[in-house]
Parts: sequence; C-alpha cells; structure tokens
Amino acid sequence: MVRISRSFIKGSLIYTLIGSLPMASAILLIPFYMADLSMANFGALSIYMAFSLLIQLLVNYSFDASLYIHYHEYKSDPPKLASFISSAFVFMLLSGGILLISFELIGDWVFARFFSDKDLSFHPYGQLAVLGGICQAIFKVHSNLLQTREKPETFFWANLFVFSGIAIFTIAGLQYYPQTLMGPLGGRLLALALAAVWVLFRIFKAYKIQFNFRLLTASFSFNFYTFIYQLQQWLINYFDRVLMLYFIPLTSVGVYDFALKALIAIEFFMNGLHSSFFPKVVKEVMSQSLKTTTTNINRYYHGLIAAVMVVVSISVLIIPHLIEWLADHFHRPEYKLSISLVPYIAAWYLIKVVRNYFGFPYSVLKYTKPLPVIYTITTIIKLAGVVIVIRNFGLVGIILISMFGSAIEVLLLHYQIKKKFNFHFNKLKILIAPLLLVLIFIGGEFLLNSVDQNLRHAGYFISCLIILMGIYKNEFKYIKPFQILK
Repeated sequence: MVRISRSFIKGSLIYTLIGSLPMASAILLIPFYMADLSMANFGALSIYMAFSLLIQLLVNYSFDASLYIHYHEYKSDPPKLASFISSAFVFMLLSGGILLISFELIGDWVFARFFSDKDLSFHPYGQLAVLGGICQAIFKVHSNLLQTREKPETFFWANLFVFSGIAIFTIAGLQYYPQTLMGPLGGRLLALALAAVWVLFRIFKAYKIQFNFRLLTASFSFNFYTFIYQLQQWLINYFDRVLMLYFIPLTSVGVYDFALKALIAIEFFMNGLHSSFFPKVVKEVMSQSLKTTTTNINRYYHGLIAAVMVVVSISVLIIPHLIEWLADHFHRPEYKLSISLVPYIAAWYLIKVVRNYFGFPYSVLKYTKPLPVIYTITTIIKLAGVVIVIRNFGLVGIILISMFGSAIEVLLLHYQIKKKFNFHFNKLKILIAPLLLVLIFIGGEFLLNSVDQNLRHAGYFISCLIILMGIYKNEFKYIKPFQILK
C-alpha cells in the first residue's frame, strides 16, 4: 500500500494554493482594469501578455521541467549538480539577452508587419513585455527548483510576494498612468525584475557562476520535446487573440479576453477542488497492479463534475449582473458587450471538467508520449476553426470551435490511454449530465435569445438541478463539494 506523508500533503496544498495566485490576481485586478482601461486597451493588454508568455517559454527552454530530472540524477554529485544548475541560469540569461537585442533591432518591424492596422507598437510596451517574459522565466525555473528541493515554505513566500507585488504595482501604475498600459505591464515588470534579481543572487551565491555547455546538452533532447508541448499549449490558449486581430478590431479582442477573465473563478474552483482529492487518486491508482478506475475514484470525479455544473449555472446567473454593475459604476458601457459570451464560456468549462477525468491517468502514470500528437490535432482544429468561423459567427463562433476542440481532446485522451489504463465509468454522470447542460446553454442562447436574459439564465440553473436530481436521486451526498475533502 502506497502511503502519502503529511509533508507531501502539506507541500501539495501549498503548491496548489500558490498555483492559483495568478487566477486570484486576475480576479482582483478586474475592477481596476475596468476603471482605467478602455476595452481596446484591454484587448491590447491581452496581446502583450500573450507575447510576454511566449518570450518566457523561449528563454527557459523547458528548464523548468528538466531541472527536476537532472536534480535527482546529479544530487549524489554536488559539484556536477551545482555546475548544471548554474549553467542553466546562465543559459537563460544569455538567451534572454539575445532575444532582447534581437527585438530591439527588429521589434518595430515585427509589430508593424503583423499589427499594421492596429494600435500596437513594440516601443515601449513590447519592450516591457520582453523584459517581463525574461524575468518571469528566471523566476519560474527557480520556483520549480524549490519544488524539486522540497522547499514549500520558501516557494510559498517567494510566489506570494511576487504576485502581491504585481497586484500592488499594477494598481499604483494604473493610478499614475491612467488610460495606458504602463501600469499593467510596467508594474508586472517591476515585481518580476525584483524577483529575478533575488533569484540570481540566491543561485549564484549557492552554486557560483558557471557555464558548462557540454553538460547542458545532456538536457537539450528532453527539453526539446517538452518545449514543443509548451508551445502547443501557448498556441491553444493564447495565439487565438493574435489570430483574431487579422479579422476583428482590438475592442472585440478585449471583449473576448475580458469575458474569459470574468469567469476565471470557475477555473480557480475547479482546479482547487480537483487538487484537493488528486493525491488520493494517485494513491489508489499506484496501489493497483492493473491500472483502472475504481468506485472511489469515480465518486471523486462524480462530485467534481456535479459541483462544477452547479457553480457554472450559478456563475451565469451572477456574473452578468456583476459586469453590468461594474460597467455602470466605472462608466464603461463597452464592457457590457462581454455579457453575451458568458453562457458560452461557462458551457466550455463543462467540457474542461470532463477532460480532467480522462486526463488524470496521464499525470498519474507520467505517460506523456501521445500528448504532443493530441495537442497538435487540437491546435489545428482551434486555429483553423477560428479563421473559418470568425467572419460569420464572430466571438461566439470562436468559443464554439474551442469547445469542439476540447471535446475532440477528450475523445483522443480516452482512446490513447486504453493500453495502459482501463476506464469503467457511469456514462450518465461523467458524460451525459454535463453535455446535456452544454446543449441547454447553447440552445437557450440561440433559440431563446428574445426571452429575458434573467429568465434564460434562471432556466439554466433550474435545468442543472433537475438533471442532477434525476441522475443522482439518493446519491446527493456524493455531489457535495466538502464531502470530497473528508
């Protein structure tokens, strides 16, 4: 029997809590963005943030993932371990410097070439995005090193101070530089730069400044495949904003991105609840000789899916009113345009939560081989779909094609794991219930658009309760969120 120690549980809770900080800060900053940024500026911010994340991926070249492997490989040889860790950070500084110089030379041309008719420029905001991405890469790899070394307290405080700094400096920047992106991008850079300086001081004090390129090459083959996977994730989750700029104005991109951020609390809830019972799932699977789902594992996911169905339905009732109230309060009527997207994005989360069920064996078994192929297919579907549907169906079409891509991902995840893991599950509870609610949301928005919005959204909530009551009957104790935590 595999036992999970208290230190593991404590560490998992800390890493889960800190992992949710970016979502929490995104929620915290929404009112401040609405007060000081136009919808076009909000759309521009989403593009610069996507660009900054791409820079982060290019700089760290997946050392955030490979450090875990090589730390345990070299920890019995401290000089070699010190050389590898120091060399990895020197490599990131060099790659960051090369990217910074390159964009200083060609950044204006790149932005003029790709965003010729948009109010986007490399100077100064692109510069801030590049610098922020470099600093974020350094901090990210150091955070993963702390996890690898099992230093949850240092990890906690470092990340807490960074995200607190981002929030504080962003809010201050919005006050000092209203109606510009200097606050969000400059505030983020200031917090990350302070963190990066602290990280480099800490690393070079402990491991000295060393650069052994030959030692690093041992990691490059592993890094390459992980790097491709991370790029795929970036394409799936962020490149759609860039692609949309070829067809719609910045204001519409802002409407889309704001609607996503307005519902990010659902992801916060979903990921937190999933993380709370995931160690139990790991324990149960790893104790098996034949890897398969069990009654207990299925109960955890029944509860997760049912809870997300309820939270999604409640969010569709509440979030539009919050957006409307904040838009009126800050005299930003353009933000109300995102309200019509809320039910569709909420429905998308119902597919994402099903993905958690069919994706968990890949994490437990550390079986990543099929994932690049799966995400390549998903990326092609989403990006090609955006180009096809955006002219005729606009932002709603983009969300629907994203939902379709997520559904295909679920099917592929299920199919590709069959040789290593057996699924035995109740189709009503895992598939039919959430997908039926998806159809009700989409059908209601398309067919009952003339009906009062509050009545429609109340109807979705009532439909959710009816579905759950019909499927679970006397099993309501299994769909209570707090029941899972016991």
